[in-house]
Amino acid sequence: MTRHVRIDGRAAALRIENLDTDQIMPKQFLRGIDKSGLDAGLLHDLRFDASGAVRPDFVLNRAEHKDTSILIGGSNFGCGSSREHAVWGLQQFGIRAVVASSYAEIFYSNAMNNRLLLVTLPPQLVAKLMDDADDPSGNAIEIDISAQTLRSRSVQATFELMPRHRQMFLEGLDSIGLSLTHQAQIAAFARDHWARQPWLRDVAAATKRRL
Repeated sequence: MTRHVRIDGRAAALRIENLDTDQIMPKQFLRGIDKSGLDAGLLHDLRFDASGAVRPDFVLNRAEHKDTSILIGGSNFGCGSSREHAVWGLQQFGIRAVVASSYAEIFYSNAMNNRLLLVTLPPQLVAKLMDDADDPSGNAIEIDISAQTLRSRSVQATFELMPRHRQMFLEGLDSIGLSLTHQAQIAAFARDHWARQPWLRDVAAATKRRL
């Protein structure tokens, strides 16, 4: 996987509190058996009206927010159901990071484990970032994952990341890859476990052979 030390890009303000995962990825886009095509469903009912026509007033449909890669969201971003498709859809649409004051717990885990960066900042700083994002001449944001800093035209801030999440971004690891960095310790634990309790090893296979 690609290593991410910095995320720089244009930002858009999504001024919606309690944006839930059904709004982010409506249920009709969950029918596929793979992850493809979810960018079409992202925020579908906000981007399009009932007839399928583009809503020109929605922020991500405006010309000045073309190629947005960073969303500035309201509090409790990603609440609702646990659908991981919401994260995949954001990433397929080109979103690399979300900045908000709080997130739903399951969404946070889904996002960070898929390496969609979620930055948590105080509400007053998020409000300033939204104002910056609304100005096409000043809506660039720079996020340094290594230093855990964020910079916009009017905001300079630090943010916290769990050590394992930071490592995943910096080293280009997913959850399995992160686990495998401890492969030697895992193997040593297994050897010690079977040495202390050999009668537990391959119980199912031994039982099947006896039957």
